[in-house]
Amino acid sequence: MATSSTSPTKKGSSTGRPPQAVKFSRRTSSGRIVSFSRDEDIDSMASSGDFAGSNDYVNYTVLMPPTPDNQPGGSSDSKPDNRRPGLNRRDSDGGDNEGPLNPKLDRRVSVMKNNNKSILLRSQTQDFDHNRWLFETKGRYGIGNAVWEEDDRFGNDEGINVSDLMEKPWKPLTRKVKVPSGVLSPYRLLAVVRFIALVLFLTWRVQNPNRDALWLWGMSIVCEIWFAFSWILDQLPKLNPINRATDLQALHEKFELPSSDNPHGRSDLPGVDVFVSTADPEKEPPLVTANTLLSILAVDYPVEKVSAYISDDGGAILTFEAMAEAVKFAEVWVPFCRKHNIEPRNPDSYFSTKADPTKNKKRADFVKDRRWIKREFDEFKVRINGLPETIRKRCEMYNSREGTKEKLAKEKNGGTLPLEPIKVQKATWMADGTHWPGTWYSPTADHMKGDHAGILQVMSKVPQTDPVMGQHDEKRLDFSDVDIRIPMFAYVSREKRPGFDHNKKAGAMNGLVRASAILSNGPFILNLDCDHYIYNSKAIKEGMCFMMDRGGDRICYIQFPQRFEGIDPSDRYANHNTVFFDGNMRALDGLQGPVYVGTGCMFRRYALYGFNPPRANEYLGWFGQNKQPAPKLHRRSDEEDSDSQPLTSHPDLDMPRKFGNSTMFTDSIAVAEFQGRPLADHISVKNGRPPGSLLAPRPPLDAPTVAEAVAVISCWYEDKTEWGERIGWIYGSVTEDVVTGYRMHNRGWRSVYCITKRDAFRGTAPINLTDRLHQVLRWATGSVEIFFSRNNAFFASRRLKFLQRMAYLNVGIYPFTSIFLVVYCFLPALSLFSGQFIVQTLNTAFLSYLLIMTVTLTLISLLEVKWSGIALEEWWRNEQFWVIGGTSAHLAAVLQGLLKVIAGIEISFTLTSKSAAEDEEDIYADLYIVKWTSLFVVPLVIIVTNIIALVIGISRTVYSEIPEWSKLLGGSFFSFWVLAHYYPFVKGLLGRKGKIPTIVYVWAGLISITVSLLWVSLTNQDSANGDTQL
Repeated sequence: MATSSTSPTKKGSSTGRPPQAVKFSRRTSSGRIVSFSRDEDIDSMASSGDFAGSNDYVNYTVLMPPTPDNQPGGSSDSKPDNRRPGLNRRDSDGGDNEGPLNPKLDRRVSVMKNNNKSILLRSQTQDFDHNRWLFETKGRYGIGNAVWEEDDRFGNDEGINVSDLMEKPWKPLTRKVKVPSGVLSPYRLLAVVRFIALVLFLTWRVQNPNRDALWLWGMSIVCEIWFAFSWILDQLPKLNPINRATDLQALHEKFELPSSDNPHGRSDLPGVDVFVSTADPEKEPPLVTANTLLSILAVDYPVEKVSAYISDDGGAILTFEAMAEAVKFAEVWVPFCRKHNIEPRNPDSYFSTKADPTKNKKRADFVKDRRWIKREFDEFKVRINGLPETIRKRCEMYNSREGTKEKLAKEKNGGTLPLEPIKVQKATWMADGTHWPGTWYSPTADHMKGDHAGILQVMSKVPQTDPVMGQHDEKRLDFSDVDIRIPMFAYVSREKRPGFDHNKKAGAMNGLVRASAILSNGPFILNLDCDHYIYNSKAIKEGMCFMMDRGGDRICYIQFPQRFEGIDPSDRYANHNTVFFDGNMRALDGLQGPVYVGTGCMFRRYALYGFNPPRANEYLGWFGQNKQPAPKLHRRSDEEDSDSQPLTSHPDLDMPRKFGNSTMFTDSIAVAEFQGRPLADHISVKNGRPPGSLLAPRPPLDAPTVAEAVAVISCWYEDKTEWGERIGWIYGSVTEDVVTGYRMHNRGWRSVYCITKRDAFRGTAPINLTDRLHQVLRWATGSVEIFFSRNNAFFASRRLKFLQRMAYLNVGIYPFTSIFLVVYCFLPALSLFSGQFIVQTLNTAFLSYLLIMTVTLTLISLLEVKWSGIALEEWWRNEQFWVIGGTSAHLAAVLQGLLKVIAGIEISFTLTSKSAAEDEEDIYADLYIVKWTSLFVVPLVIIVTNIIALVIGISRTVYSEIPEWSKLLGGSFFSFWVLAHYYPFVKGLLGRKGKIPTIVYVWAGLISITVSLLWVSLTNQDSANGDTQL
């Protein structure tokens, strides 16, 4: 506060104006005001004639709160103020007592005593020496310094210490990073400009037909209208791209550091179950799957909170024993990774990297440890690769022993055959001398693909809660200061019997969901393909930042981008697919979330069970512009039917009811829902759980629990349940991943796209042209199935955002673009054959529209490259393969989808091979292998037809009496445009040495002869008609 003095103003003869005299003082507890300023000097100067003036505010007094550096040195009655800023209220009994009655007061407040003469010493400027005061008294000042010792108390029952004043503020675990407006605003503006240009161009095209070739004009205008519609569906969801960032340090401080709720500093993070799916060890080598498993077991996440599962849908003993070898090797590989902070933790990928392995490695024994573990890994690979021969010899030995038993039985029976002879089957034997319950090498009843018992083997038990340190072993590595625990791992092969629809991969994943709920019941599930390993050991923590952040209870899954290894440097067939993963998916993250793409996705288990989110919104209006909270839906009883529900309700919004007859499984649902909630450590966190609620150790597995897990993977368990219909992975489509994600979004859940600085996961992709086209064919066929099913976005609920609905609608519609694309690729050739063009003449209007649309499309692409981070070459490769795939795989998918819908013909697909080529010295050997397939026919016809048309068009124009160069120019330009897109296809047909396969020559010759004869026939017919008219 401040007061002004009422003393009269002194006047003098001097013309100079004195400085304002501001007095600094403090009011003591007795009410007396003690001055801190040198008032006497100022008053004497003001009273003298030199600084006399008419200023009424010379004696302006500022009352200051007591702090260490404004205490009066000579005042005998100064006492500590009970209301010092920054300190809590004290007890009145101990507030004003000094001396021996309360000796701790000296340490509680910063007060200068009169008898400490060294503190009273002033500096040469007569100012208070604050640094000297802090040094001599060990004083504390400010927040974190003006405090009491930890053993001191303020009063009888209340205390304050450093931790009370230094309490860290609540920090979010994630944040949105918006795309700069300098990039996004022009991007949106250009999209609007191109939309307007498209409307004007199509209007002009309809109003100005080419009457000399109406058939050519009609085909072109229909194709162009469809292309415009397809571009709008693809462009609309891209208008709001965003980036996201995580704070792993905040996650560590919140969940893994000691606190009042977590005194021992144990991890309070929720559990994660990691699923790996495989089906055929011949196409999915066990060594690849084993390396994936090792990267999972070595992940940087609390060991007791991770559980790994592998689903072997083929029931192969080779996969089983390879996983057993991997778990044995993990006992040394996992501690080695923790000791030296190894990245990546896939041993095959780690030892094959070309980077310096000693970079950022601080331990002196790293080189020795790495050399030792490399030898162990080489021996591990030899054992894995030798497993087929080991199993074969073992089976021969045991089968021959069974034959010997039969001979002995004959001898005991007097040399004659017994009445019931012993049948010796060529069985497959396990290492312990028992029959393998899965698929045998010599298939027989109960031991073949599609007919075998369920298998569940826990190969690594539940780890202890507290760390277990290793020991120093001269023959092995020194793990004396390293936690040697490994996560729990279980091998699962669900039961299969003839007459049951096992629903392929979706059925296998649902079996894992039920078995893991019994064994570990992690509230989150990470699913990976067998060839996709964890490249970033902190990937699970990155995803957990979103799930545990404010509003994370509304997130159904975290989708990570797919990154691939072993792709040729030029990425000939756009295998990296960066335009989709870095462009489209990032843009969908700004809406309701990215689509689920089958692997590298972390699910909320509760959302997989088909439940609705705790909070959701509905979007009303034609464009979803009216947003309102969604009403709470009650759970229908078994007696209620769908007719009693309101007509406005959507079937996907009903609560799931039929989970099966396992009581242990149904009891685990509520536990998984609670454990998956974020911490309720802030007022803005809704639907949270108390801190420290996940510190209890996991109980060990017992026999009844494992028996229950085997029961829920039986083939009859899903009878009369909602598995595959509303619960778990959804059945009925070869692209079950997209349908499963769509159902969750349709209930109001949202998803998040997590792009990490270091790739989260890496895998392999087919680089062979045939394999790549078959992969695209499977995806496109699934999209056609979605379009003709109830999962079409046309029938979505009101909880799906308008632009998200457009994105899912595009998923089901994009294969049908192939019909118009094939027609449009033939138009340049038809123009050259007929001597006509899609427009009457290449006038200014047509060229202007064409220029505007081309320029805007180029600028849009450049800005999209800017905000997505992709390269121009990747964008061009994507455009090329869009044409190649659109005229081959997409067209075949449409035909197959129509056959399935109309005629009910089922479509079967083979697994994409993940094994390397025979030439181990060249990792890109598969790129040059030519495997003929019927998908090559249509692109080959388009290429040959356009080449012939170019030759015919040029020769006719050159030798014509009145050459029409404009029509030749238009047709030739579009023909070269088509051929430029097929350049990777032609390179794929040429192979490594540039030799064209014989079958290509055969097809090219047949097509050339057919096209030439057709053109000659049409030309002669036109000439005859012309002569008749004359």
